[in-house]
Amino acid sequence: MTIPTQRPQAAAPGRSRRAPSLTGLPSLTGLRFYAATAVFLYHVTSPQLSPFSGGTAHDATRLFGIAGGLGVSFFFILSGFILTWSARPTDTPALFMRRRLVKLYPNHLVTFVISLLVFAGATTTAWQNWLPNLLLVQTWSWNPAVSFSVNAPSWSLGCELLFYLCFPLLLRAVKAISPARLWAWAVVFAAAVVAVPAFAYAVLPGEVRIPGWQASEVQNWFVYQLPPVRMLEFVLGMLLARIVLTDRWVGVRLWQAVLLCVAAYAVALNVPYLYTLSAVWVIPLGLLIPAAAVADVQGRRSPFRGRVMKWLGEVSFAFYLLQATVLIGGNKYLAGHAPYGFGKALGLSLLAWALTTVLAYLLYTVVERPAMKYLSRPRRRGADAGAGTTEQTIGVR
Repeated sequence: MTIPTQRPQAAAPGRSRRAPSLTGLPSLTGLRFYAATAVFLYHVTSPQLSPFSGGTAHDATRLFGIAGGLGVSFFFILSGFILTWSARPTDTPALFMRRRLVKLYPNHLVTFVISLLVFAGATTTAWQNWLPNLLLVQTWSWNPAVSFSVNAPSWSLGCELLFYLCFPLLLRAVKAISPARLWAWAVVFAAAVVAVPAFAYAVLPGEVRIPGWQASEVQNWFVYQLPPVRMLEFVLGMLLARIVLTDRWVGVRLWQAVLLCVAAYAVALNVPYLYTLSAVWVIPLGLLIPAAAVADVQGRRSPFRGRVMKWLGEVSFAFYLLQATVLIGGNKYLAGHAPYGFGKALGLSLLAWALTTVLAYLLYTVVERPAMKYLSRPRRRGADAGAGTTEQTIGVR
């Protein structure tokens, strides 16, 4: 993934700070792989897939069982931020949706088929379960057999699909907000994200708990998977992009935002389950993403940019979609060899991470990049042929 270049708007009258200059945002590219790895850590230490045993397995699940929420929240906020950052006035909704669908579907279709071949084909036989996944509408169902069917991580693509459909209208609304009121709106949306778990606990039925989730199917679905609810984070990302582009950033540095994320992780280990899915992360990530963008704009030091981080960021979408297949397939293949000691379990986890990374590079090289190159826009001559393509290499996962 390469975060696109965008020329920000000039500073508001009377403001003394210099507006952001023309630049790319490579730190956000690197951060994407950290987020994808956070989701990997959640999956590899889950009770169903963990190679660890005994007390180590319990400790690993407790430590990394909240990492999935962190990674997904990062991607949803980042998606709103980078699409707003890269929006072109001359773009059309049709061209925008074409590019986004070309980004989503080739990788999704390939990993869907791979998942069926490796493990899901034996258990996902009813069309009511697999067809919603294929069409990326599975996340509208609170039944885990549907919403997490076939390739489970693809549920989040169903949320992204709604975001993209609404983006042209949302962008018009966000641009209509006065720069002086952007922060107020950002606070409103962040507060709404924090309030969602409280609403779920207070109002939604919670009698039938899902093992390991400490919540009912309906509660978990409402907070974690329901697209209109997760759109709150996407819109927050849009507002934050406008804040930076209109020179309204408050001056939080990248290192300060990273420390806040570390502190939030410690907090997340000690709060009720539903709050760990998004509420704990919304403020730290809402500061981290713009802070990384500003660091790149102003040329400050950042540990998240560089050739290696750029490469890892580019394959992160493929990595995200492949990880569950690698872990579930490996668990199925090695089931007769468990339990493992700590050293062997750690080695298997690292091997799964490395294998997923290699396969992600292949998927990115053979499927994702060619699809974006040849299918993202109509083949036509003229100045408009390349319009609106600056965000075409931005991943959503």
